Amino acid sequence: MNILAIDTSNEVLGVSLVNGNTVLAEYITNLKKNHSVRVMPAIQQVMEECGVRPGELDKIVVAKGPGSYTGVRIGVTIAKTMAWSLQIPLVGVSSLKFIAAAGRYFDGYISPLFDARRGQIYTGLYRYENGNLETVIDDCNILSAEWGSRLCDLNQPVLFIGQNVALHEAVLAEKLQGNMVTADWTMHNPRPSELAKLGMDEPGEAVHTFVPNYIRLVEAEAKWLEKHKREKS
Repeated sequence: MNILAIDTSNEVLGVSLVNGNTVLAEYITNLKKNHSVRVMPAIQQVMEECGVRPGELDKIVVAKGPGSYTGVRIGVTIAKTMAWSLQIPLVGVSSLKFIAAAGRYFDGYISPLFDARRGQIYTGLYRYENGNLETVIDDCNILSAEWGSRLCDLNQPVLFIGQNVALHEAVLAEKLQGNMVTADWTMHNPRPSELAKLGMDEPGEAVHTFVPNYIRLVEAEAKWLEKHKREKS
């Protein structure tokens, strides 16, 4: 089974082609450049070098958010278009779960995170059980200080992983009182082959109704809804 995995949900751009349990190719960059311009050439390069034609793909797996609103939309739009045109299954995987997958050798809880500005983070809590990555607390948008206090109650080591950990490290470390562990810097870039693995055995979703998981509203949309609510009242 040939699986194409696509991640544009944050600054990291990742594309992977997996066949069964073999990673044929991975393309990863961590650059502040426009994903909309670079992702299709990356997909084309990976597939051409592996000698795999679009018609030979069996499934598309995409990181569905949370993350950058624009980035998530780009990846999801491309994945939906390819899945629909090729008539193959489409699977969406949490962008946070995808990053947490790198912590498989950590004996404890795993908290992937993205910066959500104004002291907030996108995060969730995961743990490996019998080799499977399980969700302990669903993905959410929360103040880093509040998240630290919540995890402190567990009184267990927590591995924090993701490019934005350093932005919130001081606040989290203070709250966790010695139970904070920071992943090695080489683990912060999520590998798209992990994305393919997470979606490999998942059933396909309806392409036309598949939507990103932003967790919170785009700021402009939130302001419009608030204004509309005031006008109605």
